[in-house]
Amino acid sequence: MGSVTTKKHPNGLDFVEINTALCQARIFHQGAQIDIFQPTDKAPLLWVSDADDYQPGNGIRGGIPICWPWFGASEITGFPQHGFARTSLWSLSSVKMRDQIVDLIFTLKITNEQQQYWPHDTEISVLFSLSDTLSVSIVNKNNGDYPISFTQALHTYFPIGDIHKLSATGFENSKYIEFGKGPYSQESDKVNFNRETDRVYTELGDTQILHTLEGDIQVSRDNSQSAVLWNPWIDKSQRLSRFKDDDYLTMVCHETANVLEDEVKLLPGESHTLTTHIRWL
Repeated sequence: MGSVTTKKHPNGLDFVEINTALCQARIFHQGAQIDIFQPTDKAPLLWVSDADDYQPGNGIRGGIPICWPWFGASEITGFPQHGFARTSLWSLSSVKMRDQIVDLIFTLKITNEQQQYWPHDTEISVLFSLSDTLSVSIVNKNNGDYPISFTQALHTYFPIGDIHKLSATGFENSKYIEFGKGPYSQESDKVNFNRETDRVYTELGDTQILHTLEGDIQVSRDNSQSAVLWNPWIDKSQRLSRFKDDDYLTMVCHETANVLEDEVKLLPGESHTLTTHIRWL
């Protein structure tokens, strides 16, 4: 039998530890952020910087930060980068186990203070389904009486061994914007890395593969035609908080998203579920 246990990090953050015959995982209440997922007898599927000190109020530099209800910088000066969900305290509302597969649901109650950023009647929850595959879903429902729109992303950090030996495939016939320029059309299926990469893809197929030194990682998406591919490279690594100068060598972000023209638009009563599925091939 597996176990799901609530524990506290030495720095005060509460988390849920999951151990089953299929995997080990850890999910923090702050940000509903998973930072450990390792299938049994396989390498970890998530990366976290050794420089992160797990302080309350800071999103963890690794795992899967949840960017909501906007991705990147807000159009409004002073609003937090990537929204407020990734540093908010979520509640664990459901735990179910079936044949060593664990499903957990975290919900977010928007505070009076956060309503300055998001003054809409929205239900938001995150579903984690843990087996030898990790599936993470953001579920939104518009309970208001007028349409709403938003962008979002599951900002996944992957361990890749050596960025110089990484290739990513599954990008053929897509479009991307990089450093505010584009859109560019990508005819090649493959992406290699030899500089800072910060591509926001649209019109993208639903499955990509990261070819790493440890093996191939499959990343697939539901209800998403957009994704972000990011590695800060040398100069930006030196400017990032909670990130070592050489961390860029061992990580890449491939982020399941609803951004740009792929933003979510919900009429009253409508709901939307964004999902990423991650596994070793």
